[in-house]
Amino acid sequence: MKLGYSTITWGGVVGHPVGVTSIKDLFYMTHGPMDRAIKDIAAAGYEGVEMFDGNLAEYADKPEQLRSILDEAGVTLASVYTGGNFIYADILPDELHRIQRAAELAATFGAERLVVGGGARRATGTTDEDYRRLGESLDRVTDIAESAGLSASYHPHLTTIVENPDELDRLMGLTRIGFCPDTAHLAAGGGDPAALIRKYPDRIRHVHLKDLRKDPFAFLPLGQGELDFPDIVQAISESGYDSWLMVELDEYDGDPRSAAEISRRYLEELLP
Repeated sequence: MKLGYSTITWGGVVGHPVGVTSIKDLFYMTHGPMDRAIKDIAAAGYEGVEMFDGNLAEYADKPEQLRSILDEAGVTLASVYTGGNFIYADILPDELHRIQRAAELAATFGAERLVVGGGARRATGTTDEDYRRLGESLDRVTDIAESAGLSASYHPHLTTIVENPDELDRLMGLTRIGFCPDTAHLAAGGGDPAALIRKYPDRIRHVHLKDLRKDPFAFLPLGQGELDFPDIVQAISESGYDSWLMVELDEYDGDPRSAAEISRRYLEELLP
C-alpha cells in the first residue's frame, strides 16, 4: 500500500467565498500554503498528497507551478476532494459543473482518484426521495470521474445525509460509486470502521485514515486516539484493497508537519 497525506491540516477547510452566491464556484479550500504543505508531507515520508478542488483550481492558469512543486518534493497528487448538496434538483447542474471542473483539473495534474462527500440534510428532515436523488447524483459523479480517467468514491461525513451505518446502508444499494471509508467519521457516526470495511469490501476505492477521541471530541494523529487501527488495517487487507492509504487530520494544535510525522511513525510500526 502507498501512503499519502491530505493538505487540509495546513489551514483547515473552508468554502470559496464566491460560492455564497454562486453554486458552481463553491469549492472546498484550505487557506494554508500549498507549497509548504506539499514539501512538509514529502519530508514526513509520504509518497502522495490529497488536495481540495478549490486549491487545485488556483493553479488552473499556472499548471507548471503546481507540477514543479510536486516534482521538486518528489510526491504525486493522488486524489482530489470535492462534494456537493446533491439532493436539490434546481442547483444540481451547477454542482455537477463544479465537479466536472474538479475532475478535469485532477486529471490534468495526474491524480487517480476523485473523492466526494456531501448530501444535504433538509431543515424539514431527510426523506427516502433524498437518498434516491443522492444515489442518482453520485452515479453521475461516477460518470464524470470515469470520463476523466479517474476512480470516484463517496466519503460518509458528519453533518451530511450519510453519517451513521444505517444511512450508509440506505445509500449503497442506490448507487454504483465506490466507498471511501474515513475511519474517524465512521466511528463518530456510531459505526465500527473495520466492520463497515468488511461489509463493503468490493466497493472500496480509496481510504482516509484518521484517529478520534470521542470525549472531549477531537480528530487526532494516528495512534493518539481510540480507534483500533490494527483491526482496521487487517480489514483493509482482507478486502483486497492495496492502494493509497490517505492520512487526514482536519486541524492540529501545533506544527502540521509534526502531526504528519506522528502518523507516519505509527504506520511504520503497524504496517508489514
